[in-house]
Amino acid sequence: MLMSHFTTIKTQIKDIEALKSACAELNLPVLEKAQARGYYENKTRGDFVIKLKGPYDIAVQKQPDGTFGLTADLWNGHVEQEVGPNYGKLLQLYAVHKAMKEARKKGHLVSRHNKPTGEIKLVIQA
Repeated sequence: MLMSHFTTIKTQIKDIEALKSACAELNLPVLEKAQARGYYENKTRGDFVIKLKGPYDIAVQKQPDGTFGLTADLWNGHVEQEVGPNYGKLLQLYAVHKAMKEARKKGHLVSRHNKPTGEIKLVIQA
């Protein structure tokens, strides 16, 4: 019997379109109703699946509270290499795309500045 390596991390992701925009920026396709790959051919189903370039994927599953959880096999750092530790790079870009979307929805002008340190600065003008 194989032990599952999949780990779910609860997030504050509420806007799947903003998540898709973040994935597009990372050149990662998002599939609907698919299976995410894990260690030794283990798979888990996701409402959405972020298809990574390496051997594992990220399953995105809607939670009872309406947010989305991210589930992936974190073994050997394959997922971390592509989306950062604790999905940090992915969650950073999600936050950027969500903030830009909401600001534009309210009629504000948004400019984005990527810093060499990896930080992203948004300037929102009314």
